[in-house]
Amino acid sequence: MYGLSEEDLRIQARARAFADELIPFEVEAEHSGGELPADVVAAHKARAIELGLFATNMPAGLGGGGCTSLQQVLVQEQVGRVTNALAWVAATPPSWLPAVATPYQLEKFVLPTVRGEREECYAITEEGAGSDVDGIVATVRRDGDDYLLNGEKWHVTSYNSADYAFFQGKLVGGEHDGEHAMLMVDIPSPGVTVVRTPAYTHTFSHHHPVVAFTDVRVPATHLVGAEGDGMSFAYEWFRFERMMVAARCLGGAQRLVEEITAFARERAVQGKPIGQLGAIQAMLADSLTELFAARSMVYEAARGIDAGADVKVQHAQCSMAKLYASEMAGRVADRAVQIFGGRGYMRENVAERLFRELRVERIWEGTSEVQRSIIADQMIKRGPRLLA
Repeated sequence: MYGLSEEDLRIQARARAFADELIPFEVEAEHSGGELPADVVAAHKARAIELGLFATNMPAGLGGGGCTSLQQVLVQEQVGRVTNALAWVAATPPSWLPAVATPYQLEKFVLPTVRGEREECYAITEEGAGSDVDGIVATVRRDGDDYLLNGEKWHVTSYNSADYAFFQGKLVGGEHDGEHAMLMVDIPSPGVTVVRTPAYTHTFSHHHPVVAFTDVRVPATHLVGAEGDGMSFAYEWFRFERMMVAARCLGGAQRLVEEITAFARERAVQGKPIGQLGAIQAMLADSLTELFAARSMVYEAARGIDAGADVKVQHAQCSMAKLYASEMAGRVADRAVQIFGGRGYMRENVAERLFRELRVERIWEGTSEVQRSIIADQMIKRGPRLLA
């Protein structure tokens, strides 16, 4: 089905088996603020590495999985079946970085990250700049052999577990004044402080704090690429992450479809399984149909990336995949809560957890409204026939 090769199917099976190993820990994590004992988390990460599910997007020559885009989607789809971000241990480091990293950066940042010894986070979003990255006001100023970074960043996902951050700001002075620069900042560093750590709708061990950078001195050796390149890296990161969001939404929807089908078969009202009721049948049928459509779209978009599609086409298709898959998953989650009834409102129920967790997929890495704008813009510029 879906034209998967034997190798694709083997990777998919390994990822599904790994997800099944993690699912029994979900309720414990939910009841403990998303946290599991450190030794358990370490064992899960070691297991992901053992199974070849860690750094699947990184080149094999650097110790990564060297997987195709489609294979990366297959792995992240299974990751999406697990709540509480427990499967984030199957991490995807920045695959765009090796092509622009210096030998020093490869040794200090890239290779340890591929081995699972270091972890990154992204300090890009600001209070007044989310999907519109060009709206950031954080600054980067050259000072001798260093750069000075200033700004307040929001939603710095996984800051509490990361040991370096990608900081993006606008250059002040010099030839590239007003353009973007990206630097890697070791955590902790003098001048980097957590302003506050808001509580979020989901229950993850990965925090998303507001982080202040005040006259943070970073060596010029930590500049990614060249001055003025920052936006190009952000766009590449967005394309990749939008595909991975879409993939995880497929997994979440698949988990829910399986759960509500089993429940509709077993739950009886007035002596009859609710799966025989027309209203329930409609919700089941719509959920599976939309999942099939979304999966077909995401897999096709991944194949296009593997085939070397024009980067602008990729940009639009990644947006289409994220838009449709995230909104599909939200509809499936809402139906699942309704089908489970009172049980669907209990945090021990997977429908309740995914109902909360899937909501953010329509927001981060670019809201649904931003995705529609990107798609429409490419339609006007290129015509719809090149995009679908």
